[in-house]
Amino acid sequence: MPASQRLGNALAGAPVDIEFPKKLVPLMEQEDRKRYYITYGGRDSGRSWAMARALLLLGLRDPLLILCAREVMKSIGESIHRLLVNQIELLGLEHWYTVTDNSIKGRNGCEFIFAGLRTVDATKLKSYESVDIAMVEEAENVSKRSWNTLIFTIRAPESEIWVNFNPYLDSDETYQRFVADPPENSWVQKVTYRDNPWFSEVLEGDRKKMERQDPDEYDNIYEGNARLVVAGAIYAKEIRKMVEEQRFRNVPYDPRLRVHTIWDLGWNDQTSIIFAQRLHSEVRIIDYEEDSFLRYDEWAKRINDKPYVYGDHWLPHDGDHETQAGQGESAQTQLRRLLGVKPKIIARPESVDLPIRAARMMWPRVYMDAMKCARLMECLKRFRRAVPDSTGEPGAPVKDEYRHAADAFGGLALIVDKLSNDGIERKKYPLADTSQSVRGVM
Repeated sequence: MPASQRLGNALAGAPVDIEFPKKLVPLMEQEDRKRYYITYGGRDSGRSWAMARALLLLGLRDPLLILCAREVMKSIGESIHRLLVNQIELLGLEHWYTVTDNSIKGRNGCEFIFAGLRTVDATKLKSYESVDIAMVEEAENVSKRSWNTLIFTIRAPESEIWVNFNPYLDSDETYQRFVADPPENSWVQKVTYRDNPWFSEVLEGDRKKMERQDPDEYDNIYEGNARLVVAGAIYAKEIRKMVEEQRFRNVPYDPRLRVHTIWDLGWNDQTSIIFAQRLHSEVRIIDYEEDSFLRYDEWAKRINDKPYVYGDHWLPHDGDHETQAGQGESAQTQLRRLLGVKPKIIARPESVDLPIRAARMMWPRVYMDAMKCARLMECLKRFRRAVPDSTGEPGAPVKDEYRHAADAFGGLALIVDKLSNDGIERKKYPLADTSQSVRGVM
């Protein structure tokens, strides 16, 4: 098959002759080994099969300690243990590997262990320091914290980290870390169904159906191309347009303009604050903050520590309601005392869709700083409507961790033309050179 080649002599001493995807042969090469091996792509590409097969064959050659990890692993059944066992049977290696419920061991001392990265703590780190290969499956879900923990832990001489994932958003941590800006000493390979020597006619029927019926979904699912926004994102068209027009880039603070803050209030979930400047029709979002469990005096300090000259502070409609967290005082009352000015209140919208409609009208005017507002953009990319299985029809926006930022953005849209610079008409100063557009974070 053109997508594969036979491996036999490629492994010194390996008593097997197997079929292996051509694009993934570097996983097996003995010379010029890399620190990172990254494979990504679409559905039915055979990457997981090939990587499991490669690890088992490398284990024939050397007594490796191999960590098989994923972000969350509540039980061994959620690991690639079963996949490895299947490959042992397909390769006829039952005589070499002893399989238990929690591990796989080779006759030469090679051993496979399994872990969920989110639960790795200091007490477990030492047991992983001698790992030779850490293979991370379904890596699209791995957090920045987990990557930092793993990379710091896997530090034995000549140790390797293997990463396998299906991209989702182009701003996801794994995609940014290993594809958009790969680390030094890495091998990166995109693999799709075209490269799978085991791709069947049954799978081909499903692929063609999605290609006809949903081209956008197909591009991500089968072609393995990262999305700009989540499926069903409310602001999908607006975000694509912003990227095309290079309005998500370096947007510096202009000291000749007032900075206005627009809040969405939370406590155990989060408070979100947008920092915006306006010059004629332009809306410049220069900064963004979000956090949980912060008192208003802590928020006031964070705001005052920034080098901005402020205009108005805008709170959502419940900002003048009494709150237990404030000992019976409203957010407006507390912030008036702490900031020295009385925050304004955004009137309660008549419907949940009113801020969304206002935001759609505002989007063509918006310039957003790509570094300071990366989290805001991430939330807007993921802001979507709930789609009940019973009806299949989009409903109200989903209430999740991304909602507060989106609500603050909608609040900005409702009052954007009330943002003033003390009534002084100023010359329109151009923004920074568009050559500084930051596309990597998208």
